[in-house]
Amino acid sequence: MTVRLNVVLDQLVAPTEPDLAMATRQLAAGLVAVAPAGCEVVGLMPAGAADSLPSGVEPRALRLPRRELAAAWQVGMPTGAAGGMIHSPTLMAPLVKHDRVHDHDQTVVSLWDLRSWDAPDELPRARVLFERAMLKRAVKHADAVVVPTHALAGRLGEIARLGDRVRVIAGAAPSAFRAPNDAVARLRDLNLPHTFVALSGGVGTSHGLAGGLRAVAAAGLDAVVLDVPEGEEPAVAEIASAAGLPERRIHARAALDDHDRAAVLASATAFVAPAESSSWPWRAVEALALGVPVVAAESQVHQEVIADGGLVVHGADLGEALAQLTASDAALQRARVLALDRARAFAWDAAAERVWHLHAEL
Repeated sequence: MTVRLNVVLDQLVAPTEPDLAMATRQLAAGLVAVAPAGCEVVGLMPAGAADSLPSGVEPRALRLPRRELAAAWQVGMPTGAAGGMIHSPTLMAPLVKHDRVHDHDQTVVSLWDLRSWDAPDELPRARVLFERAMLKRAVKHADAVVVPTHALAGRLGEIARLGDRVRVIAGAAPSAFRAPNDAVARLRDLNLPHTFVALSGGVGTSHGLAGGLRAVAAAGLDAVVLDVPEGEEPAVAEIASAAGLPERRIHARAALDDHDRAAVLASATAFVAPAESSSWPWRAVEALALGVPVVAAESQVHQEVIADGGLVVHGADLGEALAQLTASDAALQRARVLALDRARAFAWDAAAERVWHLHAEL
């Protein structure tokens, strides 16, 4: 008898965030790679063709496009997708009443951040309303809710009554995430300098971003800010100016594809993670995977994820830590070794194995 794990792949049809699309693709590929004997992976997809599916995933197209499917699932209409083992890399899932004991049906969803509760002003109102509604449904009907850190699990426990249904399975950088051979040419095409410190964020994270830019200004380096929403570049420049970083030394860029982003991060002298949120730190983990020295503001998430792979300091001490790190080649080389060593703790195949174990446990 073949056991099928139905994985919700809406992010491969109509991605809402590049990081969620990446996580969905990487997890699905990992689930196929480490599938136990007699098990297979089925991709539940909204109507509409995905660019491509990971090899080994059997597609199962649903009748509704993503927007209509999300609306239906939000009000508890399964639209023919319920039943069997369902795993969603996001909150998007048919969260309805089911019988895990007798019918062996189970539904597991995932949360990568809690901004819809802790920082709703950073997000579109529609996303906040959807995620809050879906978490309420998860409280009623999910067999487990996966989060990437114990810190986020603790915070989630304060928001929703999930008891022992919360599980921790970390994410990772994209598989084979490395500096491309044409990294220098890519930096030139992006009009970026040869020496700089990388950060990530936009106006919605202005408090943390300002602290990171002050640290870069104190170190006397240029700053490249990734993931800046389109149209917010002038506002980021204003934040930099207020932080003591002149316009000629600030370079704001929108979301980049994996190759461009890897080229930028791998070329950075260091990566500064100034945000003190409970979100999974996608860019910091990518920096670790490339052996880039990381300086992060102290938070439960950074202490858990970065650990001794970088410098985790009080937010007010970011500038001093960055200056000490960049003061000598020996300090930078040691930081690169520590970053690479820590990065080995995160891999999508390992995450996939834990997902299979979770469903077997349920």
